[in-house]
Amino acid sequence: MSVRRWGAGLGATAVLVAMGAWVLWPADVDARLWGEVRPVIEARLAADSRGSGYGETVPGLRARWFCRAEAVDLEERDGLVRAGVTTLCMEYGVRGSALVECSGFQYPQVVRLERETDGGYRVVSREEPPEGAGNAQWTKDHFGFFAESELDGPMSDTPLKTAARAHFGLPADARVTDC
Repeated sequence: MSVRRWGAGLGATAVLVAMGAWVLWPADVDARLWGEVRPVIEARLAADSRGSGYGETVPGLRARWFCRAEAVDLEERDGLVRAGVTTLCMEYGVRGSALVECSGFQYPQVVRLERETDGGYRVVSREEPPEGAGNAQWTKDHFGFFAESELDGPMSDTPLKTAARAHFGLPADARVTDC
């Protein structure tokens, strides 16, 4: 299983910057709005991930993507929402009584949503950083210098494993194996 991580190797400088940024500029996210847009964002991430994992090439695994997002910044204006998020998507399947972890990725994204007439939201665009050259500049341009530090760090995959076990009808303590 391979998980592509963004920002690896930033070192002690990033840790110091991250600590200072957290103390000086804590994230101010509207919990009500985040509660409305988060499920829409996560569903879109999972849908857009389909077809990109190894597990999907092995029919017996019945592999499926599970995604979560954490808000870094969130802004709503005139029915349009800009969500700066860090995301984790994992591809899981099932083999016997075990959960099988096949693929995964974690990186920041900017998701734009629009309010629909029924009051819900729909994703109208998603942007993610380029790999390699340009990654740091993209992140700085889209999140700012201090918010960028909030994006570097692992996200827990425990909620995704819990959702995958439930989806496949496995017990909560089912073991996890690699693809």
